[in-house]
Amino acid sequence: MSAFAARVRGRMVAGDDDLDSAIHAVRAESDGLVDDAVFAGLRREVHAELSGAGVLEPLLALPGVTDVLVNAPDDVWLDRGGGMERADVRFDSDADVRRLAQRLAAAAGRRLDDAQPFVDAALPDGTRLHAVLPPLCPATTISLRVLARERHTLDELVARGAMPAEIAELLAAVIAARLAFVISGGTGSGKTTLLGCLLSLAPPTERLLVIEDAPELVVAHPHVVRLATRAANVEGAGAVGLRELVRQALRMRPDRLVVGEFRGTEMVDLLIALNTGHEGGAATLHANSAADVPSRLGALGGLAGLSDAAVAGLVASALDVVVSLRRLRDGTRVVDELGVLRREGELRVRPVWRLGDGIGPGAAELAAAIAARGVRVPRVLR
Repeated sequence: MSAFAARVRGRMVAGDDDLDSAIHAVRAESDGLVDDAVFAGLRREVHAELSGAGVLEPLLALPGVTDVLVNAPDDVWLDRGGGMERADVRFDSDADVRRLAQRLAAAAGRRLDDAQPFVDAALPDGTRLHAVLPPLCPATTISLRVLARERHTLDELVARGAMPAEIAELLAAVIAARLAFVISGGTGSGKTTLLGCLLSLAPPTERLLVIEDAPELVVAHPHVVRLATRAANVEGAGAVGLRELVRQALRMRPDRLVVGEFRGTEMVDLLIALNTGHEGGAATLHANSAADVPSRLGALGGLAGLSDAAVAGLVASALDVVVSLRRLRDGTRVVDELGVLRREGELRVRPVWRLGDGIGPGAAELAAAIAARGVRVPRVLR
């Protein structure tokens, strides 16, 4: 076998060292002992090792996969929407996990080594990478978040049990009335999927400016302009954050401003923009329930140096609707609650509808807001 490898290596040294040259060299030296099916498998494996995610590549390609997680060489997990499953995949050593993490980080233009032992970046295909090296953790860990590959419609979400048909009609009316809204929920609750569905309902005559850390939103709309943040380079320069992109988007003639996720001070710039005539804006936000949204917004506003009263004033005049999502134990993602944001001394969410409880005291306010925009009030609010 060593003589065979030496002959293959000699051919590659004399030519190119790319994937096609490697396959050609193996074929030439095998004397017909390896058939085409084996070569096809070899090509896939070598490509995954050189430019893909190595042994994780088949897991990333599985239908419905949202996350692939490596806790240790022999401890690999995936999530296909029904909770965590142990994967039948392992690495030979932690050194192999580390090499993969470093190669993926390099593909994203980031650094991962003892001096910079963690990385959070977007790979060229949009997959979200997070990795941490020892001694910050016992073994090298890799977390890969897979972007949505398919476009969904509200009707499809209704069919999957994510919401009743009358709530889908209500959300469509929110879009038609150009009310500003925020979608809240925990990690993996379906916030990005629902936001993409709702933005797809915007009239084709509108220009959507979407600002994200990574291009996650899947929007079926003819006029979507995307802006994505940029991390600092290895010298620590060149970073462009969400807050700067919001400012730039205001100069790009947007009909709707969308921030993929509120994470920091960019929230203030978007709220100011929504207070100056930019209707129909939207964002997602990590919060456990609709009632927690005001405190979460207040905390983010505090990062920008605003008082609670200032944040409450901005939010109450800029955002109209809260849509809260929840992930059930069986993995189903559901719309858990709708509410309207109102300032009643302090910022509060008045329930419009809640799963299991039905219509709430905020329904009349939302109906009035929709009617004021010349849009037919949905049946559930009448």
